[in-house]
Amino acid sequence: MSDQTLLDTKGPGQFVHTDPWRVLRIQSEFVEGFGALADLGPAVSVFGSARTVPGSRNYELGVEVGRQLAEAGLAVITGGGPGSMEAANKGAVQGNGVSVGLGIELPFEQGMNQWVDLGINFRYFFARKTMFVKYAQGFIVLPGGLGTLDELFEAMVLVQTRKVTSFPIVLVGVAFWGPLLEWVRDTLVTEGMVSEEDLDLVQVVDDPALAVALVVEGAARHRNPNGGTNGGGGAGSKGNG
Repeated sequence: MSDQTLLDTKGPGQFVHTDPWRVLRIQSEFVEGFGALADLGPAVSVFGSARTVPGSRNYELGVEVGRQLAEAGLAVITGGGPGSMEAANKGAVQGNGVSVGLGIELPFEQGMNQWVDLGINFRYFFARKTMFVKYAQGFIVLPGGLGTLDELFEAMVLVQTRKVTSFPIVLVGVAFWGPLLEWVRDTLVTEGMVSEEDLDLVQVVDDPALAVALVVEGAARHRNPNGGTNGGGGAGSKGNG
């Protein structure tokens, strides 16, 4: 895979012969992503497990989140794969909204799911992650594994460090996410690794309608550089360029 090859440098001569050309490929991924999503409009990135089984409670939760986001006038951005990603894309289509998939080259991934209207495939995780953040007005995070946790904590770090203007991060599933947040509070805060205020970076709910309402309300509070707000379900610009 491209990420593996990039990070697996065999020796000093490797850079001279291969890496400059790889930079051009990386550049092309950014150019393609920026071009494809530039006119997307207000959108929300939805994260969740690729292993979620169709018909399960978490799958139906993803469908409902995607549908309600679309009905609120927001495009739905996912990783484009199966499971919860597929569910959110399916819901977006059912809600007559725009369904976006940002796929990634993985040895076990099944490719873009059938509910994606606008799909882009990436070789590099970091290029793909940029698109998740740049074109989203907020994040909704469904139950998931390591990839979902990676996306969640990266979003929290970006907001905490003000690399992006603060925008809403809503976790869906109190029973699922509660123990993780308790560990953050009881261990990280207690040990002085994070501050108590860092817990305010996320909100946890069970109701998909409330999750969508919180994202719409939170995004609408953030002004664009000219002092106005964007339309489309009340979602405003993060102003993160």
